[in-house]
Amino acid sequence: MWILFAFGSALFAGLTSILAKCGIKNTDSNVATALRTIVVLIFSWIMVFVAGSQNTISQISTRTLIFLILSGVATGASWLCYFKALQIGDVNKVTPIDKSSTILTMLMAFILLGEEINLIKGFAIILIGSGTYLMISKQESVVSKKKNNTWFIYALGSAVFASLTSILGKIGIENVDSTLGTAIRTIVVLIMAWIVVFVTKKQNTIKNIDKNSWIFLVLSGIATGASWLCYYRALQTGPASIVVPIDKLSILVTIAFSYIVFKEKLNKKSAVGLLLIAIGTLSLLF
Repeated sequence: MWILFAFGSALFAGLTSILAKCGIKNTDSNVATALRTIVVLIFSWIMVFVAGSQNTISQISTRTLIFLILSGVATGASWLCYFKALQIGDVNKVTPIDKSSTILTMLMAFILLGEEINLIKGFAIILIGSGTYLMISKQESVVSKKKNNTWFIYALGSAVFASLTSILGKIGIENVDSTLGTAIRTIVVLIMAWIVVFVTKKQNTIKNIDKNSWIFLVLSGIATGASWLCYYRALQTGPASIVVPIDKLSILVTIAFSYIVFKEKLNKKSAVGLLLIAIGTLSLLF
């Protein structure tokens, strides 16, 4: 069952990237992240009450709470980096770097959680790493003429913090209902996101957000909430080193919609890279 939840997470995560890209065209990325998180928070707590897990809050241990908070901080940092990269870079270049957190997660799961790295996982790491390189190295000279490569730094930061999120989240939800764990983490992300907004003094830009941006930001928040609920449900019962790679298959959804919505095309080199990432990820299921 956890595999189905993991694939559900991938689907909604892929939709999140496209909806968010539409919503931050004319909006500061930090403000957009903070506003989206409000939607995610509402969505996640609705699911807590639907599942009836709100009564178990008092049963959460201090250790579990600490790891949930740390996971939330890592998520907030990952989001801020990701949506900043998404605002200034192409979707089909930012997303592969963000999804390369799969490799970091498998390595961290081996070091911190004692999850085995066998021949198949080693093979998958090589394929995913090679595919990511092929995708982000496409048309580098053309892109550099149009804009600087600051997006790369933010995308890389997103990947690092995303891998930390998975490991900390795995530890944090071992003894707590996954929907409740998600809701608690979201509170931390929301606080962190709004602190950044006020520190950067961007709160006054909210009144300038147009109707279409609001719609896409809300839809993106809902998609994120759905993705999180599926992801942490899968992570609660499945191995992090497999759940995370399946979730990263959202890149297929994102790339497909980036072509349909933004007309961002893949050349042969990038297509081969995407294929390698997909094969490497799917190989982890066997």
